[in-house]
Amino acid sequence: MKLTLEGIDFYYQNKKILQNICFQVKNNEIFSILGPNGAGKTTLLRCINRIIKPQKGTIFIEEKDLTQLSQLEIAREISYVAQSANPCRLTAFDAILMGRRPYIEWKICDKDLKMVHSIIQRLALEKLALQYVDNMSGGEFQKVCIARALVQEPEIILLDEPTSSLDLKNQQSILNLIKLIVETHDVSAIMSVHDINTALRYSDKLIFLKNGKILTVIPPEEVTPDIIEEVYEVKVNIHEFEDYHHVIPV
Repeated sequence: MKLTLEGIDFYYQNKKILQNICFQVKNNEIFSILGPNGAGKTTLLRCINRIIKPQKGTIFIEEKDLTQLSQLEIAREISYVAQSANPCRLTAFDAILMGRRPYIEWKICDKDLKMVHSIIQRLALEKLALQYVDNMSGGEFQKVCIARALVQEPEIILLDEPTSSLDLKNQQSILNLIKLIVETHDVSAIMSVHDINTALRYSDKLIFLKNGKILTVIPPEEVTPDIIEEVYEVKVNIHEFEDYHHVIPV
C-alpha cells in the first residue's frame, strides 16, 4: 500500500474542517477528491503534505509515519502542485531544478542536473527549457510545475485543481500527462477536482467529501445519481458513452 490515512481530523479556530478521514492509495493509482466548495478538498491535500498539521490521526507512506519526518524528508516522499502559483523570473530549467531542493546539500551535483534533463526530455519540454516561466501560457507553466514536482522523485504527487483556468485543449494535455506519469514513473497521484466528468474519465478511485467527511470512496463505474445528489444537492442522470460514464444535470 502506497499511502494510508487513518482517522484524520483538522480544526481551524475551533471549527472542524475534516472529520475522521480514512482511505488507502495503492501503487500507480489516481485518486480524485470531489465535493462542493468548502468541503475540505484543498485542506485534505495540505494535511497529507503536512503543510498544515492535523490535530488527530496518522498518515503513512509505506511504513513511514509522516508525523515523525521533517518537512525536507516529507518532500522526498510527496510533491505538491498548488492550484495557483505565481511565476517568477526564472527559466523553466531553473524552476524545475528547484524541485531537487530536498536532495541538494551545499551545492548542485551532476545527478541533480541529469534528473532535470531527464524529466524535461520525458515530458517533451525541450522547447520551453530556456524560456522564462513568467512569459508562459497557463498550460505551459502548469507542465513546468508538474515537472518540478516529478524531479523530487516522490512516491505521491498531490495536485490541487490541476486544470483550473485552462482551456479544453490544455486540460486534456495536463490530465493525459498526469496519467502518463502515474503509469510510467511508479508514483500515485491525488488531485482535487471540480469537474465530475473529468474525474470519472481519468481516475481509478473517487473520494466524495461533504462537510469535511468522506461520503464514499469508489471506482468511477460505481458512481450513482443518488451519490451525486447527496453530495451536490442536484439531480443528475448518468450515461455511458465510449466506455466512460458521464454525469448530466437533469
